[in-house]
Amino acid sequence: MAKETEMSTKYDHNAVESGRYEKWLEQDVFKPSGDKKAKPYSIVLPPPNVTGKLHLGHAWDTTLQDMLIRQKRMLGYDTLWVPGMDHAGIATQAKVEAKLRDQGVSRYDLGREKFVDKVWEWKDEYAATIKKQWAKMGLSLDYSRERFTLDDGLSEAVRKVFVDLYNQGLIYRGEYIINWDPQAQTALSDIEVIHKDDKGAFYHVKYPFVDGTTFDGKDYIEIATTRPETMFGDVAVAVNPSDERYKDIVGKKIMVPLVQREIPIIADQYVDPEFGTGMVKITPAHDPNDFKVGNRHDLKRINTMNGDATMNENAGKYVGMDRFDARKAMVADLEDQGYMLKIDPIVHSVGHSERTGVQVESRLSTQWFVKMQPLADRAVKNQSTDDKVNFVPERFENTFTQWMDNIHDWVISRQLWWGHRIPAWYNKQTGEMYVGMEAPKDAENWEQDPDVLDTWFSSALWPFSTLGWPDENSEDFKRYFPTNTLVTGYDIIFFWVSRMIFQSLTFTDRRPFKDVLLHGLMRDAQGRKMSKSLGNGIDPMDVIDKYGVDALRWFLATGNTAGQDVRFSYEKIEAAWNFINKLWNASRYVIMNLGDMEKPELPDSSEWNLADKWILSKLNSVVNQVTDHFEKYNFGEAGRALYDFIWNDFCDWYIEMSKETLTGDDEKAKNNTRNILAYTLDKILKLMHPMMPFVTEKIWLTMPHEGESIVVAPYPVNHDEFKDAKAEKDMAALIELIKVVRNIRSQANAPMSSSIDLLVKTDNDDLKNIFEENKHYIDRFCHPKELSIGSDVVAPKLAMTGIMTDAEISIPLAELVDLDEEIARIEKEIENYTFEVQRAEKKLANKKFVDNAPEQVVNAEKEKQADNQSKLDAAKQRLEEIKSQK
Repeated sequence: MAKETEMSTKYDHNAVESGRYEKWLEQDVFKPSGDKKAKPYSIVLPPPNVTGKLHLGHAWDTTLQDMLIRQKRMLGYDTLWVPGMDHAGIATQAKVEAKLRDQGVSRYDLGREKFVDKVWEWKDEYAATIKKQWAKMGLSLDYSRERFTLDDGLSEAVRKVFVDLYNQGLIYRGEYIINWDPQAQTALSDIEVIHKDDKGAFYHVKYPFVDGTTFDGKDYIEIATTRPETMFGDVAVAVNPSDERYKDIVGKKIMVPLVQREIPIIADQYVDPEFGTGMVKITPAHDPNDFKVGNRHDLKRINTMNGDATMNENAGKYVGMDRFDARKAMVADLEDQGYMLKIDPIVHSVGHSERTGVQVESRLSTQWFVKMQPLADRAVKNQSTDDKVNFVPERFENTFTQWMDNIHDWVISRQLWWGHRIPAWYNKQTGEMYVGMEAPKDAENWEQDPDVLDTWFSSALWPFSTLGWPDENSEDFKRYFPTNTLVTGYDIIFFWVSRMIFQSLTFTDRRPFKDVLLHGLMRDAQGRKMSKSLGNGIDPMDVIDKYGVDALRWFLATGNTAGQDVRFSYEKIEAAWNFINKLWNASRYVIMNLGDMEKPELPDSSEWNLADKWILSKLNSVVNQVTDHFEKYNFGEAGRALYDFIWNDFCDWYIEMSKETLTGDDEKAKNNTRNILAYTLDKILKLMHPMMPFVTEKIWLTMPHEGESIVVAPYPVNHDEFKDAKAEKDMAALIELIKVVRNIRSQANAPMSSSIDLLVKTDNDDLKNIFEENKHYIDRFCHPKELSIGSDVVAPKLAMTGIMTDAEISIPLAELVDLDEEIARIEKEIENYTFEVQRAEKKLANKKFVDNAPEQVVNAEKEKQADNQSKLDAAKQRLEEIKSQK
């Protein structure tokens, strides 16, 4: 294949990345291979919400998926990566409604149909932005299979699941206490409620007896509540039946303050006698536990609030007031009328809507529910079979099973206009309900349920609905389901992962994916969660503009352990850029020395020198390490293995050693070295490609290569014939020698390039042979005037020495430094040490100092004197030794 233009002298990520993604799309390299003999490998992209731009969490998530897909594609798998987006019901509707509010318009002004049109306009705008960001990230997605959760095909899947579960008795409609978002005016599931500490109070209120009964000398009982505004919904006060304190007043009637309504005192096991007074008011329309108590005792349910959390007609004179304003007014009235006993300020955990942030209300409402127990039981049981979902890290399986073991029925209806409309219709005359895939034939006589389904209801079907289900004969469904790996954050195990598992088992009898790789949260440099309120968010597109996508991807790929949170760091991004720059410069050197080579061809192994054998053995080792680490999702370890091999073994040693051959006169040796350089670089680029797709493609197309793109080039595989433990051991010894010499030069502050006499004392014949056979490398790196190797080597008295395995390396000091300059330097040292010793002697001879200073100060001075005296003695001895050598 023809090479691209030559590489520029400097790495410029903008030039490297510009236009490359469009080229890949033109070449159609992201689609499945179509090779029926190849093993399929599939991933479905966790669909981002069409509510805004992608953040660093998305960038991290998609980078890991892209790495897996790119590597499997190169390994010859028939890969499919399905892209798509989520309509994100409440989140998207909230965004559009906020935008309309700014224009002075509400959804009710527009009506349902026109409002939904507005949301589709929003979706189209943000979907286009997200697709541009996918392109900038280099994601190798098959866009011909892109899906949206409101697509016709996915909508059919949603309807089928709803209808089937309904017909199985697993979806039902009923009046229950649910979590209510007063701003979005919709039901919420339990996991859409975030609990935060809020300031509040316990209001201790008198509830008078109706018939003049006294208890504990008083004509009332004391009830503590945190929510006086719900008092209008009180229908009883409950005590525990085993609580001896209250057995005589069970059945008595009391009066609800402000309402003047009589309610009974009842006994129920729900009440904890140890908590507070052991008496609780029962408000079935505003508390889930009270709701259950009310059902057991056939109590009335009185709802006191409207959907927007204003007080309704059951709230007496407070009707129309906001709930919190009503609380203040009611507290004032309770105090004025003598009902308030005391108010204790508290801080307590209060539920807030995950989407709008407002305080959630427990509200009596008619909703649609999924009966979860049988679905959850099957999901947990499946984890004991061969078709289990493998959690990575394993500890998250416990998170999954614990939640499933403690599952509640799932409220799936939402009082929204954007989403999948519930496929239920009510007869306008009879009120009869019909649930089905399509509207009744006489549609004019029926009215469809106005609610839509929770967005997670459709997202739960994503792994199979995107592949053609419910058409089980769909080619994609038959070939690519179950999918192989799901990559997502551990924070949505409950929201999404769990629901995909039980829905997939229920409707396909298979797990939705073999593995689920869970990563953590992206935090700022201080370890704080990124948020709008803190203003500490990082836009991945800004990072890409400054450093390039390959640098960002390398950081995201290698900067973490599975399941752990990561701190974003510009220093690490810069280090990644420097690593790419190192690879770029090394590649330029290799390519500049390849001449008119058409493709790398390894010379016969009999012609390999020590450096050749060593680099190929090390290359084979890193190929196996990286492949194994990818298989286990240990991307950080894969990155470290690659970094060490590229930076240290290839760049710092093999390339430097190749210069010895390439500047020589042996044409055959030069050709061998060129081929091994090119072969090794080719394999490096392929190993790096899944993590850094842009720069590797650019370099690979610039060097001799076969194929149209590295995207579909074969991945490196194991070569047993490359393994050479002896070459690795021998080269390690040679490198150790060079490092010892460099260290001695550094200690002596001597130039690395100056010529020296080098003495190597060793009794190890193998080591001696290695050094003698590779003297040309020692000459290049150590610059010896004279090299002496053997067991009888005697180092001069005045020499600097370093120790390595089985050898002692010495360099005469006169070779490293100018002795006259060294004498002058030491004499200056002696002068300084003499001054310090004399100063300490005078101080310690001062009786006033010794008697009055703290003991530790005197001891510190004595230690300082002894240390300086020791240094003075050593400097004098060193001076005598040097002068005796002159």
